[in-house]
Amino acid sequence: MAAFDIKKLLQSVVTHGASDLHLVSRTEPQIRLDGVLKPVNLPKLTGEDIEEMCYSLITEKQKQQFEEHDELDFALLLPNIGRFRANYYRTLGDTAAAFRTIPIDVPALDDLGAPEVYKKLIKREKGLILVTGPTGSGKSTTLAAMLNEINLHEQKHVVTVEDPVEFIHQNKKCVFSHRGVGEDTKSFALALKYAMRQDPDIILIGEMRDKETIEAALTAAETGHLVFGTLHTSSAPGTINRIIDVFSGDEQPQIRAMISSSLVAVIAQSLLPKLGGGRVAASEILVTNHAISNLIREDKVHQIYSQMQLGQGDTGMQTQTQSLLKFMKEGKISRDTALQYANKPDEVSKAAQY
Repeated sequence: MAAFDIKKLLQSVVTHGASDLHLVSRTEPQIRLDGVLKPVNLPKLTGEDIEEMCYSLITEKQKQQFEEHDELDFALLLPNIGRFRANYYRTLGDTAAAFRTIPIDVPALDDLGAPEVYKKLIKREKGLILVTGPTGSGKSTTLAAMLNEINLHEQKHVVTVEDPVEFIHQNKKCVFSHRGVGEDTKSFALALKYAMRQDPDIILIGEMRDKETIEAALTAAETGHLVFGTLHTSSAPGTINRIIDVFSGDEQPQIRAMISSSLVAVIAQSLLPKLGGGRVAASEILVTNHAISNLIREDKVHQIYSQMQLGQGDTGMQTQTQSLLKFMKEGKISRDTALQYANKPDEVSKAAQY
């Protein structure tokens, strides 16, 4: 049987407004719409079908890489169709693939309905802003919108280090140097080491995976740069613990001191299915103030949550519970959805009774 036209499939992903396409043998192609996987009305695929489709999109060098490592990550631009982040892998000896759509148009913060405090945070001259959450929670989109806002209003040099590069910003007022790990640089840590010599004002780190990258990010934030980064954590206080735990016991006091002086904010977000279709981003927002800096330095991260409950209004802080309750009140999400995604379901359930 002739393989399907992969470009037509990817075109239909874009047309349907789906976020992902999955090609796995012994099943039909599947697309993810509003967070839910749905089979495409096509015959089941074999490993050979998938290999033929996937190989038609890559270079000889990429084929060699894939055959050597059984993994391949890359960004793909298909003219008149769109941009995708692709991952090829093996399952039970067969080739399989996942494609994530990357919007070509960079979203604006207002389009995302982002909290007002985001516009205040990006005016900072230096420090570390982290956007965290599980895979597919819209971290890249939020960061792209923040950088877009800076691009509209300020003249800055922005260096991004990503694997692969996702949103490509047109230079409006800013100058963007996009660096893809594997193509433009060997690793996150190496790119950050040399970024300091590229006279950046702002650095975006696609993923803070290891100790070297985290250390370089903290150093850059301390030395007068505004640094944006992402982590796979589900709550704002949990993010601080995750960073500290990467370091050994004797290094932790120094790292706590660095975080307490350089952390500007942590935004932990999750995408929830919206009533009537679409999705909405619930965000927990921690903005560092004097009290929170002290708690980080004194190893009292467990007390930060109650500070966040107190520090509303003027700071723009909010807990995930408050974000979920607000969406429930506005009729955007159901109570079941709120409880399903809540970090503290008991707190949501209690508050939802009043």
